[in-house]
Amino acid sequence: MPALPRRIRKVGAPIGVLILLGLVTGLIVIGLTALNPVGTAVGFVLSTVAIAVVVLAYVWLDRWEPEPPRLLVLAFLWGASVAVIVSMILSLWLEALIAPAAGGSESPSFVSVAIIAPVIEEAAKGLFLLIMLTGRRRNEMNSLTDCLVYAGLTAAGFAWLEDILYIGGGETLGDSLLTAAMRLIMAPFAHPLFTTMLGIGVYFAMQRRNPLAKVAFIALGYAGAVLMHGLWNGSSLVGPGAYFGVYLLWMVPIFVLVIGLGMHGRRREQRVVAGKLPGMVAAGLVTPSEATWLGSIRNRKLAITEVRTHHGKPAAKQVKAFAAQVVELAFVRDRIDRGFGDDRVQALLTEEAYWVHAARAGAPTLQWLATYRIPG
Repeated sequence: MPALPRRIRKVGAPIGVLILLGLVTGLIVIGLTALNPVGTAVGFVLSTVAIAVVVLAYVWLDRWEPEPPRLLVLAFLWGASVAVIVSMILSLWLEALIAPAAGGSESPSFVSVAIIAPVIEEAAKGLFLLIMLTGRRRNEMNSLTDCLVYAGLTAAGFAWLEDILYIGGGETLGDSLLTAAMRLIMAPFAHPLFTTMLGIGVYFAMQRRNPLAKVAFIALGYAGAVLMHGLWNGSSLVGPGAYFGVYLLWMVPIFVLVIGLGMHGRRREQRVVAGKLPGMVAAGLVTPSEATWLGSIRNRKLAITEVRTHHGKPAAKQVKAFAAQVVELAFVRDRIDRGFGDDRVQALLTEEAYWVHAARAGAPTLQWLATYRIPG
């Protein structure tokens, strides 16, 4: 199978789209800088530092079956460009419709913040997850961890630019720093946490064959995201007591539960791969010695480290690519074993098996690893 055609087919996010979204994001930041240089600079630096922690947390969670970097970047840029722009346009339009009917009262402010904003923003962010379920991109959505990572990074991109907008909107440096403290110290994970609800709904939808059941789970996930977002936004208008109460009694416990769910999802990924390795050994795709380190993220890391130490970075990269390809094959096999093996998935199984062979041919140090005892 030629490398170039497959490389083209595997690029679910064309480079042109990444460049376009990056350009849109850059233009927004440049425009804000022109309006308020000091506030935007403060917002850019502080927001980038805070969101970098969020992004690194999701990259760490994604270590077992790493997603294609182009799709992770696309998720972040979608949140930082398309989702923000669509949310702003629709919010302004709906507020303009509601304002005359409200007769100039304060109610439109609460409605716009606690209802309109959550409904629109979660839809704009969640649309990326629905796009991921189409075409060849759906092959990348294999597990709960995948859904959590894509949802979290999309929301992180949204939060990054939104925080710059709010912090840069301060009239003075003091206002900008106060806004930064409220938004970045207390809730850098807020938007990812909201959109995680939809990510969970998408995951359960992927496990169903009935179209109505799929729609129902996605709708429930979206409703959960809107509810959490609405409570958080609404509490900020009620007063400091409500704001901190929702944060401590609602946001923090759910955040802890989501962390536990993410760890459970990653452990399940490891069990899936470990469970499929005996079949790969029987099929001659993996040797028994390779199965001893491919089934554990710790042993896999040790094996790659030893290859890097003795043979250099290029050799380690080849072994890492082989391990990643084995993981991809394991998840396709698991999809078939769970009863989702249509013609498309069967063809994908054959393709992934071919690419395990190709990855092995491109990693000659695997033979050295077979005779080397990995420490620990």
